[in-house]
This record gives sequence, C-alpha cells and structure tokens, in this order.
Amino acid sequence: MIPVEVLCSRCETPLEQGDLRCSICGQSAPDRPNDRQSTVAKILRCRGCGAAVAFDPEHQAPCCSFCEGVVQLETIVDPMEQTEGYLPFLLTPDDAQRVLRQWLGSLGWFRPSDLITASHVDDLHPLYWVAWVFDTECKISWTADSNANSRRSSWAPHSGQTDVTFQNILVSASRGLSHAETIAVSRRLDLRTVHSNPPDDADITREQFDVQRSQARRQVRDALREMAKKHVQDTQIPGSRFRNVKVESVVKGLTTRRLSLPAYVMAYRYHNELFRVVISGQNGQDLIGSAPYSTAKIVLAVGCAIAVAMLLMAILAAA
Repeated sequence: MIPVEVLCSRCETPLEQGDLRCSICGQSAPDRPNDRQSTVAKILRCRGCGAAVAFDPEHQAPCCSFCEGVVQLETIVDPMEQTEGYLPFLLTPDDAQRVLRQWLGSLGWFRPSDLITASHVDDLHPLYWVAWVFDTECKISWTADSNANSRRSSWAPHSGQTDVTFQNILVSASRGLSHAETIAVSRRLDLRTVHSNPPDDADITREQFDVQRSQARRQVRDALREMAKKHVQDTQIPGSRFRNVKVESVVKGLTTRRLSLPAYVMAYRYHNELFRVVISGQNGQDLIGSAPYSTAKIVLAVGCAIAVAMLLMAILAAA
C-alpha cells in the first residue's frame, strides 16, 4: 500500500498503489517503479453464478459454495483489488442455528405450525464476502420541480447547493450474495473491529475481489451519485411532491477501504423443500431469508373473511 503522503498534485486526493490517474480529477499519477509490475491474480470462478472464491488445494473442493456449480481456475494479469482487512465473526455456527430457529418462530400465524420442529439445517457456510467502504466530502448541486410555492401551477422550479460528508458508506463487491442480502447483513457491522490478517480457519469460504481498479472506482462513484440524489430528495427539496430531480456532485478526498465481512449462508429443509437464509456474522438481528407459508391457514383466513363479509351484507340488507 502506498503511504497516504502520496497525493494528487492537482486536488490532493490520496493516491493508492496501482492508480494511473487520480480517482477524483483524473490527473496523471506520478510514475513509480512499483506500479510498473503487473499483479497476477488466480481465482476460482463459478461457471454457474459467477462467484469468485479463494483457492486452497488442501481445503477447497472444486465446486461453488454458493450454487454448487463447477468452478474453473481463472488467471488475471492486471492490478486487482485486494482485501485490506477482516471483520471477526462474533457469532459461532451454533449461534447462527439458534438465530435461525428464533427467526422461524417469529414469522407469524400464516407459517406452518410445525415449521421449527420439522425444519433442519442441510448446510451452513461461514463466509467472508467483500465490499468497499468509503469516506468522502462532496458539494452537491441540484435542481428539481416540486409543489412548493407553485401557486396556480402544479409545479415550481427549485435548486440549491449543499456540502455533505459521507462516512463508512458500504458498497458490495460480492458475487455470491445478492444486493438485498448484503444490505440486510451489514446494518450493524462494527467497522472498528477490523483486523489486517485473515482468521486461521479453513472452514471459512473467503470471497475474492474480482474487479480491476478502474471498474471498482466506477462502482463506488455510481453508489456515491445515488447517495447524493437520495440525500437531496430526503432533506433538500421543499414540498411534499417532486419530479425531474437532477444532481451533480464535486467529490473531495475520496478514501476507500477494501474489507472482507462475515456472514453465515445457511440452507434449511422443510418437508423436502430447501430454503436459504443469510445471517450476519456479527449480529443475529441482521438476517434475510425465505420460508414456507401454510396453504391451509391462508385458505382458512380467506374463507373467514368471505364469511364475515357475507354476514355483514346480510345484516345491512335486513336493516
């Protein structure tokens, strides 16, 4: 990692190893001998879902931990993103199974009555999934139409500028977890507990960053653009309705960390039907998954609702 003292000569944004240009203003980075060396990365790529995982010939089987598809060895000769830190698992596999049972018991009346007793865990994978975490300051300029001060018209034009500091904004780089899953399991992660060395546990699947620096920066900038737009819509535009929101932001001092984050990917079976649940490796309150409904209970509820409606209609007709 290049020391933080290496800054862009134009806007003073920190430059990282492998940067050919500044991520903010595009100024060419100074020529450094270390950057001339190519970084060769070898990863296992699943042919089914596209996930990339670390390769350990002693412990890893030649199948994908996410979808059980066939994996192939892929060699990339180019600067690649690399994990800089690992958040520790604070939940054990037994804790994760207990969280699953508690969650199944909290899903409500429309679920099968024997959901807890008839369900059993088929598979449980501790997983390190990868993400960028960035901090930045930016000046946001915006325009929009809203119903504030519209007078006789339905809409009136509005515009403004605001300075915003974004901290610890997480952008997923995972292929194995969906966007909804990464949001669900990252709500209460304690980023202060990051360690530089990975845990010495062969049972943990370690997902790899599999994008080059330029693509990674593009994804972070796209996420920042969406954050800026949401900030404007939530806090800046007057009125109760708006349309035609246009947002431009000038970013200053973007710093990015590349982290591996803990989660448990679980598959449980209920009467020969398989369901998936993903649980945060640090907080059991953060999970997302699927579960069966009871057809009999749904039919019963619909039947009762129809009966009540017919009874009310009969009472009204008699009156």
